[in-house]
Amino acid sequence: MIEPLSDYYRVPEYMLGRVLASKSSGEAGFFRFGPKAICYGRSASGVATRVEDAGLYDALKSTRINGADIQLPFDLTQVIGSLHREHYFQSLLPGREKFVSREWMLETYYLVREILPVSLRRHLQRVYFCDWKSRLFPAWPVDFTVDNLHEEILRLSMEAGRVKRMPFIWYWPDGAPNCLILTHDVETSAGRDFTPQLMDLDDSYGFKASFQVIPEKRYKVSDEFVQTIRNRGFEFNIHDLNHDGRLYHQQEEFLLRAKKINQYAHRYNARGFRAGSMYRMPDWYDAYEFSYDMSLSNVAHLDPKRGGCCTVFPFFMGKILELPLTTSQDYSIFHILNDYSLDLWKKQLALIRQRNGLMTFLTHPDYLIGGRARKVYESLLDYLQEMISRERIWAALPGEVDQWWRTRSQLKLVPKRSGWEIEGSGKERARIAYAVRDGDRLDYEVAGAPSIADSVVKDSLAGPLALKLEV
Repeated sequence: MIEPLSDYYRVPEYMLGRVLASKSSGEAGFFRFGPKAICYGRSASGVATRVEDAGLYDALKSTRINGADIQLPFDLTQVIGSLHREHYFQSLLPGREKFVSREWMLETYYLVREILPVSLRRHLQRVYFCDWKSRLFPAWPVDFTVDNLHEEILRLSMEAGRVKRMPFIWYWPDGAPNCLILTHDVETSAGRDFTPQLMDLDDSYGFKASFQVIPEKRYKVSDEFVQTIRNRGFEFNIHDLNHDGRLYHQQEEFLLRAKKINQYAHRYNARGFRAGSMYRMPDWYDAYEFSYDMSLSNVAHLDPKRGGCCTVFPFFMGKILELPLTTSQDYSIFHILNDYSLDLWKKQLALIRQRNGLMTFLTHPDYLIGGRARKVYESLLDYLQEMISRERIWAALPGEVDQWWRTRSQLKLVPKRSGWEIEGSGKERARIAYAVRDGDRLDYEVAGAPSIADSVVKDSLAGPLALKLEV
């Protein structure tokens, strides 16, 4: 059961000892693993049906260290998979959401959506999202449950093996402390027509982004439009099929739609996908022929489908790599929260930077046409440009992150007389890092990375890990 840990850190399995799982039966539920992680799954130490009662069952208290072995009361692979794939989702649904999510309600909404005044639609959405602040799980504004699990179990493994420094392959190429990607979903013909201007704006700040385009019904997608995006160094991806909110309502219908979506992917040579309105059904993803998906939010309090994958790092679901959305999208901030500032984005960025994670942004050309929203977006680009330059963050296209994460997944850390070396295709950009045990926390050291000591974020939002870069 050590595979999730070795995949996450790319550390040789033999260095981690054994992580054993106690047999647990019964229904899945919520439980804690120490003070920082609410988990979902089966646990021999007990589970709660309500997330509010997760604290009654702390699996860390039932965890045992026997020599170099760690005995957990749950299956780590199963619990992480349940969080990634949001298997807890139905357990969190209040009565209002169960009612609204019924098929006839959704069909009615999407049938009349286009004739409803924009002000009325946004009022209905605010009513639907009125409880977003009170939701305990996933944690707002960024959830690190999966990352906390990996880090705590690595720390326990190091403690069991009496290891002070554990080598692993760093997350990002060239020792970058974080990665940032910009993405744009094109919702309407107005957004399509504004796309060239948005590319001009991104270019003026030195950014390239991906554009997710709806292939059917909403607007015409000409070959010239696709080629213009690519000729300028931006990325073209598929956005749903027709964005009618029905992609995942019935599996039989989904399989028919997925076949058509795959045909568009081959036609346009698109490697990435995002579903409309961030709807998702990860257990059905085997039907897709994409390399990566971007439909899961880290925490989805403000998405039509609540939930969240609880990590700030890419992860594989079968053959597909998931690039989670780790910051709030522009529509939610502008039109649900009625906030035209950078405050929430800055707060999320500070948290993610402390954990060395992926910073993903989703904005829409459709909502940036107006002067007020565009001004906020320009302020965001200015802030990101300065942050990237100061901290030497890797700003990449989603396809580049997909390629890197697949490369990293095949690299191996091997011992040599002179120390540790990385072997495998693409090793030139990989860096060796060390997890250093310091009591009940871990520090990270990255060998051969540029120093950012003067620009490390120091505020009350600091997470449990400190990043130290060795030059």
